[in-house]
Amino acid sequence: MASIVSISSLKGGVGKTSVTLGLASAAQASGFRVLVVDLDPHGDASTGLGVSSQQGRDIASLLLEPRETGIDDERVACSWVSLGSLGNASSTGLDAGVWVVRGSARSTALESLDSQVTLPLLSNLLVGVRDSFDLILIDCPPTLGRLTEMAWAASDRVISVAEPSLFSVAGSERTLRAIARFEANTEYAVNSASIVVNKVRDSDPEHDYRTEEMRTLFGDLVASTTLPDAPILQRIQGSAYPVHYWPEAEAQPLASAFTHLLQGLFPQQTLGITAE
Repeated sequence: MASIVSISSLKGGVGKTSVTLGLASAAQASGFRVLVVDLDPHGDASTGLGVSSQQGRDIASLLLEPRETGIDDERVACSWVSLGSLGNASSTGLDAGVWVVRGSARSTALESLDSQVTLPLLSNLLVGVRDSFDLILIDCPPTLGRLTEMAWAASDRVISVAEPSLFSVAGSERTLRAIARFEANTEYAVNSASIVVNKVRDSDPEHDYRTEEMRTLFGDLVASTTLPDAPILQRIQGSAYPVHYWPEAEAQPLASAFTHLLQGLFPQQTLGITAE
């Protein structure tokens, strides 16, 4: 059964979607079968996965206009699937790869609905597909609203993405407080939360200081693996390509960091894979 994970940040510009795509790439390369649910109205995850607005029904349609078809019928195989796996076979017995439920601006319509209506919608939608995947990643909007709360309600884990800056430290605090309020005010519980520090530059004193500050403030919630600030990522994402399959050696440190992050956040057993 798939682990369902929300990738969140209440501060824009920290690379939230880049982390979603990097984890999806690491998971496919490791032999996993991944579903990306693009809940951000900007739809950047869908764009980064090479999915067009003509492919499948968008997440807003699936949530707002239930029909006979569900995610299993409307998910789209992104171009990465043809690249195959660099690791073991998926626990599902099916081919490794990344599938997408594409995002659209129409999902903003959910923000105006009553939370009692919206909170269970995504959970209910994902029930029927958990056994078809090893990992389900939800790319959340960079704000706290109905869409983000809906994602948290459906998730086993919430990952808050931060960068090593003063403002991002404050943003991480806001995210953790928001999770606590969400749990206090609803019947849902977030079983696990983590902070991933992104865009870290080597030998930058400010980055070193802010990263250590987050470890002091948030302790074990901060993932041991940090993600480097890698200029090549813009070219990789501009080509809608997975970082683990990029042919240039310059991409390898970033790919390795995402693999270590995946392994640290999700031990094989939690993804339904039996360690040898």
